[in-house]
Amino acid sequence: MTSLPKKPAKDVDVFWAEIAACDHCLQIYENDDVFLAALEAYAGAGLQQGEAVILIATSVHLKLLEERLARSGFDLAAAAERDQYIALDAAAAIDTFVDNGWPDEQRFNAFVFSLLERARPRYPKVRAFGEMVALLWAKGHCGATIRLEHLWARMCQSERFSLFCAYPRGGFTQNAQHSMMDVHLAHSVVFNAA
Repeated sequence: MTSLPKKPAKDVDVFWAEIAACDHCLQIYENDDVFLAALEAYAGAGLQQGEAVILIATSVHLKLLEERLARSGFDLAAAAERDQYIALDAAAAIDTFVDNGWPDEQRFNAFVFSLLERARPRYPKVRAFGEMVALLWAKGHCGATIRLEHLWARMCQSERFSLFCAYPRGGFTQNAQHSMMDVHLAHSVVFNAA
């Protein structure tokens, strides 16, 4: 696992532009502005480099991100039409493969494969963001969250795409140090941001 120091915005953009296939990145953030800046840099770098970007986030975060990307000059409607930009609501996505708070591996794999099949005919290089883990964690499904992280890690290794996950720091309340370590260990890169 690589831990990255806090960096100025310009260096953060370079970091996201140079992310490798199979990198499974983690950000634990203090506030939505910090998180959205990182997500904008991650998604924007992918779009700018001609990659497909799959975002599975809360509807609020998707709306705020899309506003930011539009202000940066990205035509998201056109990118979505050609399946370069695929955005899904994280809560609805969870319902497709989680039963009684636990991810079903076959249904999860089918879910991710369906997204990759949409994107890859035109965009062989894919980067994905998933906020589903943060939603499961917030509901107290810690074991299921770590299981989902491992399913994601296996999928990004076998299918060769980069993956970015993010959790609000406030979600780590009970035995925060231990639970943060479990989440850190499920990732190859930890992005530290205030």
